[in-house]
Order: sequence, then C-alpha cells, then structure tokens
Amino acid sequence: MQGSANLNIMMKAARKAGRSLVKDFREVENLQVTMKGAGDFVSKADIASEAILREELTGARPTYGWLGEESGAAPGEDPTRRWIVDPLDGTTNFLHGLPHWAVSIALEHKGEIVAGVIFDAAKDEMFFAEKGQGAWMNQSQRLRVSGRSRMIEGLFATGVPFGTMQDLPESLKDLARLMPQCAGVRRWGAAALDLAYVAAGRFDGYWERGIKPWDVAAGIIIVREAGGFVKPIADGDPLLSGAGLIASNSHLAEPFGKTIRDLQA
Repeated sequence: MQGSANLNIMMKAARKAGRSLVKDFREVENLQVTMKGAGDFVSKADIASEAILREELTGARPTYGWLGEESGAAPGEDPTRRWIVDPLDGTTNFLHGLPHWAVSIALEHKGEIVAGVIFDAAKDEMFFAEKGQGAWMNQSQRLRVSGRSRMIEGLFATGVPFGTMQDLPESLKDLARLMPQCAGVRRWGAAALDLAYVAAGRFDGYWERGIKPWDVAAGIIIVREAGGFVKPIADGDPLLSGAGLIASNSHLAEPFGKTIRDLQA
C-alpha cells in the first residue's frame, strides 16, 4: 500500500526508533531504570526512543504540535495538527525481557486522528492506517477485524489498573460480567498492540478504563479502517479524554459494549 508523505514519515520514524529499542532490548538487564511512579517505569531506552521520534517527526513537519508520553504537550505553529506519540508502549514488558511492546504514532488533524502507525519491532510487525485508505500490516497484508458474532466465541483484551488503582473496582466488575460470556480475556500490557490485534482479528474486542491518549490514538484509526468500532465507555466522553474506550468488530459492538457500560450504574 502506497501511503501519503505523512504516513511514510511516521513509518520511517517508527522503524528508526524501533531499531534503537531492539538494540537496548537485547541488553535489557543492563538498562538504567528510574522510578516514575508505582509500577510505572521509564528507561533510558524509552527516553531515547522519544528523542528519535521527535527529531524525525518535527524535523519533517516543524509546524505540527506534539503530545508525547515522556515530554508532554507542545503547541505548534499549525494549531490544527499534532503528533501523538508513545515511544515505548509496554515498558514493563520491555524491562522484564518480554517481547511484547511497540512504538505508537498518531497524527491528529482538527481533533480527529487521520493516520496511525504501531510498530512491534520485536516481531517486525508494522500496523498502519490512514483515513479512508484501509488498515494494513507490513505493506501487503490488509487488516480486517474478526467476523465472530457470538460473545461466547470472543477473545477480549484489557488492561488491569496499577499504581493508585482508582479504576480497579470498576475493572474487576467488568471482568466478572464479561468472563462468563466469552472464550477468554487477555491482559498483555500494551494497549497499542491490543488495538492492533483487534484490527488484525486476533482479538475480537478490547476495553480499558483510565487509558492515556498516546496509548490508543494510533490504534483508534487502525481499528476503524479495519472495519471495527471504537467508542468511549461513557457516551459523550471524547475518545482521547483518558476515561476509557471500547473497540470490537461490528457484530459484537452492541453486546460487548452493553456488558461494559451496564457496570457504570
């Protein structure tokens, strides 16, 4: 699939950051790690990845704004466009030597995500999409959400809260309601890849409360361009508000969404 200039910039940046992360991943036991919060670590590799992404993306598009996990927000000369970047989604997996982590880059235009890239460098899988152009993996493989229509056959993904755990009670209720209705629930520790896997049909749905915009921005458009649905857990909340979202194929959107939303009362 031939992408736009912006998408090609995003993919090039993701690959460059991914190469740096793979190099550090091979020496994960020697990484210098500092505590950023309870259960939330930041490594030299994480910071180096964001520096690479910022150099590549802002170098190519210096007027765009920026929102990064480590460096925060910075407005651009062009107020309508900004990069939303997670340089290493799945940091805890990375630091424990688990090869399930990714670089995530989204481009937002006038409040809407119009392009997204999620690069799983450990497995060399590049998931990407642009508005109206479909979703793809590694240039040649078109992504489609699963066709499963029965909840009992569905495999779902989520994130379990850590740190202050203010969302833990609701998340446990979610699990108690959902697990008897489905084939299983996975918690793999990388929200970007959870959404990419929904787009690829590997998972039938994903939900998470209290999720950050840089974790899900790229995945939102990849799922939608693969034929899936992404909605906030609470009707009316912006998708990138951090309150939580639900993603699935079209067949399961209603029963899956109802299962999660009913627990808010």
